[in-house]
Amino acid sequence: MTLSVTNTLTGEREEFEPRGDEVLLYVCGLTVSDHAHLGHARLWVHADMMHRWLEYQGYDVRHVENFTDVNEKIVARVGEDDLGETEATVADYFTNSVIQDMRELNLKRATVYPRVSEHIPTIIDLVESLLENGCAYESNGSVYFDVTAFDGYGDLSNQQLDEMDTQSPADERAEKQHPADFALWKAGAVDPDDVTEHRSENLDSLETARGQTWSAPWGEGRPGWHIECSAMSMDHLDETLDIHVGGRDLVFPHHENEVAQSEAATNQQFARYWLHVGLLQSAGDKMSSSIGNILTVKEALDEYGVNVLRMFYLATGYRSEQTLGESELAEATERWDQLSRAYETAVEASNSTDAYAVVESESLRSSVSETQSSFTSAMNDDFNVRKAMAALLELATAVNRHIDSQERYDYYGLYMAIETFEALGGDVCGLEFGNRSTGDGTVEVEVAEELIELILDVRETERETGNYDRADKLRERLNDIGVEVEDNGEKTTYRVREYWTREWSKGSSSKRDGQPTWFWVHSRFWFRFRFWFEESIMYILWRCKQVWICRNAEYSNPNTSIKPAISVRKRCECVHRIISRSKMSTILKIWVSHLTGFTGCATEWRRRWNRDFCHFKRICEHLLILICFCN
Repeated sequence: MTLSVTNTLTGEREEFEPRGDEVLLYVCGLTVSDHAHLGHARLWVHADMMHRWLEYQGYDVRHVENFTDVNEKIVARVGEDDLGETEATVADYFTNSVIQDMRELNLKRATVYPRVSEHIPTIIDLVESLLENGCAYESNGSVYFDVTAFDGYGDLSNQQLDEMDTQSPADERAEKQHPADFALWKAGAVDPDDVTEHRSENLDSLETARGQTWSAPWGEGRPGWHIECSAMSMDHLDETLDIHVGGRDLVFPHHENEVAQSEAATNQQFARYWLHVGLLQSAGDKMSSSIGNILTVKEALDEYGVNVLRMFYLATGYRSEQTLGESELAEATERWDQLSRAYETAVEASNSTDAYAVVESESLRSSVSETQSSFTSAMNDDFNVRKAMAALLELATAVNRHIDSQERYDYYGLYMAIETFEALGGDVCGLEFGNRSTGDGTVEVEVAEELIELILDVRETERETGNYDRADKLRERLNDIGVEVEDNGEKTTYRVREYWTREWSKGSSSKRDGQPTWFWVHSRFWFRFRFWFEESIMYILWRCKQVWICRNAEYSNPNTSIKPAISVRKRCECVHRIISRSKMSTILKIWVSHLTGFTGCATEWRRRWNRDFCHFKRICEHLLILICFCN
């Protein structure tokens, strides 16, 4: 089955056929006037899935995604907090924020992220070509596109020109020849009246026109919104794109205007496949900064993590609208827990002596093959991520069934399952399966970043209090363990040269002066937070002991009437309270997670007791090592 997509331009399902060997993909990017929220991230994740699947199918992908850094909404933020006093500084601040969110969401990098401000000459050239061929006209220093000069106007949004609902400021309407004409170039800077609705009530009103302006043959001014995407996409891709992706709310007027101005300038089809992503609903309305019903990407990542967020988005196809709520996020958490636990179970079983080369499980191997086939069919069916994820979850069930029912495991079957999880779940879906072993037995140090930043906080406190010798010693010790710290004025950055293994046991040899190789750290790093660290750990250990006792009693009674789902909810609520009372939440979540999300039967619970308790014990040993360093 070849890939087919639903083309907004035709309204039909079409077989995807790129023009050349390389797929030209353009994603209509963000206006950087605020921090990104989960509505923006929904578009990013689905576009990322398209990119990943095309590459998985063997295509080379040239992916361009723009940042609109010239806009009246950005001007409206001038002077707010520490954002800066110019449009450029505000845009730069939020561009950095958006890029960080993209990396945290594990999105594949685009080939290029063009910004409007660096493409002004290209935009001016495009406007000039439209003036020359009679598709645009000047009016009081501004330039407008003449929609009556383009026969196909309205085709993308399936509208007739005389039926379109056009809205524009009164002064702009007076300059236009037709109500649907749109600005390619706006004379002058941004008028204070144009930013009033976007400016905070706590800020003083702008008294004069603000914002960046550039010289053009028809006068000083700024580019219109629609012309920017045409100029940047054709500059970095081609006059004809293979796929243009954007939010459904942009079909009209933004994308309709892109088609008109691009094809009027080149006489070539602008985009062959238009794919539009449905909106994210929150509190009964579209998630929007102007409405205020938003959850920022940063807040959501801190609360749920990247894997849960991606699982949430992948529960619904890109064309459908999606609702954000506690129940939906809880379901995503449960699905991720099911998938990640199955992966960890398969890895552990394959690494054990109970996995044999001569054991063959027809049911496990056929489940792997069926998952691969079902996943491929789903993704080729207009990127049907919901069915694709369902196929992976079926494989998770098959893995658990094999482990539960067999004393001798099919090594090759487990190997195939692990490869499928990593290829389809990891490479295609962008999920990060924790603690993947490398060839030499080392594992990723998940807590390293927070530990380093915690140490840097201590160092910064020393610097602020004038203890520069002690701050320098902390920097030297960080450098000894492979963390290079660089101070640039008020900003401090760090780079990790290497990670050592997190695995450690008593009596084992180490890589540095007889110390454990989990994360070598000197006691001086901890003197500031020794007491609350010990207090938090001791409280957690005591409280978790109660949780395990309750959990044991709950399932040891063969006549128990407590349903597993109810007990899971209660355990999760209990553990949530534990985490919320701890000041080391990220570290604690690594091992407290072993107590949550269990939905199996009593037999499975008994089987997993010893294994989970060993994990619990080993992680506690790691934590106690750190406490010992404090003594």
